[in-house]
Amino acid sequence: MEIRQLHYFLTVARTRHFGRAADRLHMAQSPLSQAIRQLEAQLGVALFTRTTRRVELTPAGEALLQDAERILDSIEAARTRVQLVGAGNTGLLRVGSTGLAALRQLPQLARIATREVPGLVLRFQPDLLTPAQEAALEEDRIDLAVLRPPLRRTGLSSRLITRERVVLVAPRSHRLAGEEPVGLAELRDEDFVVYGVPHSVVDTVVTQACLAAGFLPRRTHQAAETSIVLTLVAAGLGVALLPESVLALHVEGVRFVPVADDVHIDLALAWRSDDPSPALARLLEALEANGFIAPDLAPDLAPDMALDAPAPDAVPLGGAR
Repeated sequence: MEIRQLHYFLTVARTRHFGRAADRLHMAQSPLSQAIRQLEAQLGVALFTRTTRRVELTPAGEALLQDAERILDSIEAARTRVQLVGAGNTGLLRVGSTGLAALRQLPQLARIATREVPGLVLRFQPDLLTPAQEAALEEDRIDLAVLRPPLRRTGLSSRLITRERVVLVAPRSHRLAGEEPVGLAELRDEDFVVYGVPHSVVDTVVTQACLAAGFLPRRTHQAAETSIVLTLVAAGLGVALLPESVLALHVEGVRFVPVADDVHIDLALAWRSDDPSPALARLLEALEANGFIAPDLAPDLAPDMALDAPAPDAVPLGGAR
């Protein structure tokens, strides 16, 4: 299997059309079709089902698509790194983040990197929830992740960025959408809009906090992105409990209400513990020196400690995980 074949396959898979794929690849359709048939013959499976109007991926094609994207992304990242080093620059780091962190923490991280590590190139992949970022770190698709601890995968290290209070997101006409802080116990009869993603740290903390207040939240609607959560709340389909960085967003029809209970959700920076990148080491030093991440002074906090511990400006979560 050649890189060229993977590139051809990926282009056809994305366009679902041999003619459009050939145009995008600046080649004739016949040699493209022949290259795909050769790849299928080498693998011994059909990758596409073909009709006169459109092509669709077979189950085997769907499986190859995931691997092909990861392989070609890694090759492109390696090419970029080599070119940067050859040009005398520091290097490339791929940074993932949650959607909310992209509004507040990524600009600060970028400013520190530009000032303290000249020549470092950052490539951002925002709007990834924590489970997706952990997988991307493990699979070497990103180098740094701004995510919600605790980490579930081994081989990763993390340091606390900040600790955020939880706020209530309610429809503008909701009975609790006022100025006064709301106790979690007042939400026992409410429908909740939550992140529909397995192992969501935000959902875990919210569920634990509601259980401590005497009830299990009624998870009526789910969404994979914060913007959709807010849209569903604005439509009157329920309330949500989110980190206070959501205050940076504006969606017509929602109100952000303080929560009286002392519930916090942490935000941390994570990376592969065995990553040898000098650029990563330099950036971590710069981020610590500028107060972006906490010093590595204490072991990780357990998941339930975030509910009861005080909320200092910086509490270490780091160490190899």
